[in-house]
Amino acid sequence: MKLSVEITHVFSGFEADIQFDAPRGVTAVFGPSGSGKSTVVNAVGGLLRPDAGRISLGGRVILDTARGIDVPPHRRRVGYVFQDARLFPHLNVRNNLLFGQRFARRSSRIATLEDVIDLLGIAPLLERRTPTLSGGEKQRVAIGRALLAGPEILLLDEPLASLDEARKAEVLPYLERLSAEADIPMLYVSHSRREVHRLAQWVVELAAGRVTRQGPAADFAAGPGAAKAEGIVLTLPGPALGRADDGGLWRLSFLPDDALLSAPGGRSSAAHELAAIIRRVGRAEGRAMVTLVLAGQEVQIAVPEAALARLGLGPGDSAALLLTRAEVAKAPLRPQATGNPPPA
Repeated sequence: MKLSVEITHVFSGFEADIQFDAPRGVTAVFGPSGSGKSTVVNAVGGLLRPDAGRISLGGRVILDTARGIDVPPHRRRVGYVFQDARLFPHLNVRNNLLFGQRFARRSSRIATLEDVIDLLGIAPLLERRTPTLSGGEKQRVAIGRALLAGPEILLLDEPLASLDEARKAEVLPYLERLSAEADIPMLYVSHSRREVHRLAQWVVELAAGRVTRQGPAADFAAGPGAAKAEGIVLTLPGPALGRADDGGLWRLSFLPDDALLSAPGGRSSAAHELAAIIRRVGRAEGRAMVTLVLAGQEVQIAVPEAALARLGLGPGDSAALLLTRAEVAKAPLRPQATGNPPPA
């Protein structure tokens, strides 16, 4: 079942003009924060009506602005898994799953309740209320509820973005099993190259609201830019890394999806905790774009808006940049900072 997408849409300061075809299997919509990924998935799911466009699923047109076709979300037969699980807190896990099943036509059911419980390993959770679940457990239940609704396509909008590394490691094997065993196409939105490599068969790469390339995941893994993941490199003095001050500098390199934001002084098992000041906070596609200053260098990371709200941090506040993994090497010379210096 092929998904075809042609959309154009203008936000304040951002224009998306995106066209692609996604074959059966797992298609990853990949790119940095603000590239247009959530615009795509929200248009397919019916949560965003683009200014112009046409979307078809298996030959069935669900949007055609020129012909006045805009099928309501509940009739598009899509299953949607958000960054936050959005489960019903007053229901236990079993009843959250059964709620999804209520929306499936008998002819469209792709899995039984027992199938989903086994696939996602959630049998021990069935009688628990959802507020008692971990983030990873909530996402597994949310995926199960979406499957039981009998969708023709499953939309996963950065389902691991709000999880820490331990919870991501918990959920990823179930997503791999889902991609291998569930007979349903999936559109998987991510800015993590590692997730894309593990899960997808086809990749659509976006940047600044445009498709920069698309093709089989194997070609994507070996193609331009694959070897130099979108890393961030900082040059820091030893004390900033908890090392002796010998007057030298160290190079610290990491991937954006290995970076988390925290209040200073909190407990953390991160590999590195760096003191920073928040310079500014912007918004892009439902995520907070936080610009930090560390040792005179600016770094921008994407943070779920709900997570930033829980921290209660804003411009001018001290913060901690937590890195779950990074490469550290002694800088042979004292080079100029590789980050952008903050304005005077």
